Amino acid sequence: MTSSSSLQPLTIWLLSPYHTGSHKAWAEGYQANSRHSVHLFTLAGRFWKWRMQGGAIELARQAKAVDKHPPPDLVLATDMTNLCAWLALMRGSLPARARTVLYMHENQLTYPWRPGEKPDLTYAMINWLSQLCADLIVFNSEFHRRSWFSELPNLLKHFPDYIHLEQIERVEARSRVLPVGIDIQDGNRLRTDPGAPLILWNQRWEYDKRPDRFFDLLYRLEEAGHEFRLAVAGENFRNIPIEFEEAETRLAHRIEHWGFLPSRREYLALLQRSDLVISTAEHEFFGISILEAVQAGAFPLLPDRLSYPELIPAGLHAACLYADDEDLYEKAGMRLRLPRTAPPSLRRAVRENYAWPVVAGAYDYQFAELSDAPAAAQH
Repeated sequence: MTSSSSLQPLTIWLLSPYHTGSHKAWAEGYQANSRHSVHLFTLAGRFWKWRMQGGAIELARQAKAVDKHPPPDLVLATDMTNLCAWLALMRGSLPARARTVLYMHENQLTYPWRPGEKPDLTYAMINWLSQLCADLIVFNSEFHRRSWFSELPNLLKHFPDYIHLEQIERVEARSRVLPVGIDIQDGNRLRTDPGAPLILWNQRWEYDKRPDRFFDLLYRLEEAGHEFRLAVAGENFRNIPIEFEEAETRLAHRIEHWGFLPSRREYLALLQRSDLVISTAEHEFFGISILEAVQAGAFPLLPDRLSYPELIPAGLHAACLYADDEDLYEKAGMRLRLPRTAPPSLRRAVRENYAWPVVAGAYDYQFAELSDAPAAAQH
């Protein structure tokens, strides 16, 4: 077995056709912390359907146009890449030794559609065909990996013939779980602010994060007489759920911050001041924003489902995970009465498992092992 200190550096081409938010942070975080030479090929993070349908054309053009990058030993593509199309467009331009890895930030099969939006199987099929083309498929959580392979037969059974269900087991056998890394802030944070506890929302302003549940909780806590302040950050887009507009008015007297923070420095400073980070999501494949808040010292209250139980050490599940809305209300009330920062053991677990130097080392080893394997062993 090769140790991380003796790895032969690889040239890695990283394809990121939806280069914004967590995808951008992931790509640049790995590039900055890898022992390998990682070159990014990116497209702006908009028009996600077009990125999955046609982004491979521009990514192939970029890859063929650069002379400064040596040929890749390995191609690492995100799930927004139509990997089959990209490989076809690159035919004759890649060395035979080059291996391919598909990193699944999310998938278009188990990702919930917007209310009133008709499901389109096209994009889930792009995910599946890309997996068939890849030598290694990496998921960001075990929950994500299990939910994908559990639902995949139902996708394929929509089609009339030649659905090749036997391929599922083969693809699953070459799948792994490697989490997303986060940047770690130095120092131990102590709660020195004498004001009311600061509750943080730092997730996307999207329906699948269930802002209705989050704000309903805050209204209920306010009616019960609990004192708190509110900070709402996170990415927001053109179609903002109406719950945010209502909450900005109803909770105006409690708002410490409202809106996306483009400055990383300001965002981290807000995390450092936050006492309680709450998720009410009905969908989450990983949870990078929650980990960032916890590492900065915010105490988490998270659903006891989705990917969240993987993020929290088992000994802290009872304190940090909730079963239902009533359980969340009780635990949030207790945290407001007795505010405290995230336990040192939780922050230590986040550092040990999700700090970028640790995560990048795991990626590096896995990719070097794949690159060293005989070609016949890949599929």
